[in-house]
Amino acid sequence: MAIRIGIDLGGTKIEAIALEGSREVYRKRVPTPRGDYPGTLVSIASLVHEIGEGSVGIGIPGALSRVTGLVKNANSTWLIGKPLKQDLERTLGREVRVENDANCFALSEAVDGAGKGARVVFGVILGTGVGGGVVVDGKVLVGPNAIAGEWGHNPLPSPTEKDLPLRPCYCGRAGCIETYLCGPALERDGDLALYTERLARSLATVINLLDPDVIVLGGGVSNIERLYDEVPQAWGKYIFSDHVATRLARNAHGDSSGVRGAAWLWD
Repeated sequence: MAIRIGIDLGGTKIEAIALEGSREVYRKRVPTPRGDYPGTLVSIASLVHEIGEGSVGIGIPGALSRVTGLVKNANSTWLIGKPLKQDLERTLGREVRVENDANCFALSEAVDGAGKGARVVFGVILGTGVGGGVVVDGKVLVGPNAIAGEWGHNPLPSPTEKDLPLRPCYCGRAGCIETYLCGPALERDGDLALYTERLARSLATVINLLDPDVIVLGGGVSNIERLYDEVPQAWGKYIFSDHVATRLARNAHGDSSGVRGAAWLWD
């Protein structure tokens, strides 16, 4: 059976996994050489060479530009503007598939996680930032601009007095969902009820647009059990339907979803 190799390139760690079918046959983590692009290439190549032959998929905290092929929108800023895919393919001597880490998370949960069997899965990362990925019929939806699922940089829907003034975002705009729903925002605000209501408003917009079968939460905030009862109770009044069948589910693979999804980029 063919080996699928997945690499999750994070800001603090690089994790590698090898899957034989759905069975994990290798896993290893190494520190990310922060700020060191050549060192990052070496670390990834070393992990792949240690595993040996197999297809290689890589999840990154950003995306590849459809115009230039270079990394864009990466919070690991030393990757921005770099030809990561081309450099790794030259180093490894084989084709590499590179995808946004939130897309990898969504794919993992759609293939054999909390969204298994669902036709449309929206994967949500609620952590240091807010990301998202869309999987339809087992395939990642990327889009012509490579930004499908980037709901965190839409404006917070229906802002109230408690949401004002609109918060500045690193992307240069103000009022982005990410500035209200990321983990640091929850810690700063200290109000879970307000967070739940904001999350319900924001996910209702996703449901109105995408109408997914299931929304799967990941990231540190996804460990708050109350969200899975309280958010669906609150989102109905914002959704354009008399009944909401969309499920809100906690991820099945935890921190491993990203790296597993990278391996599943080859299917």
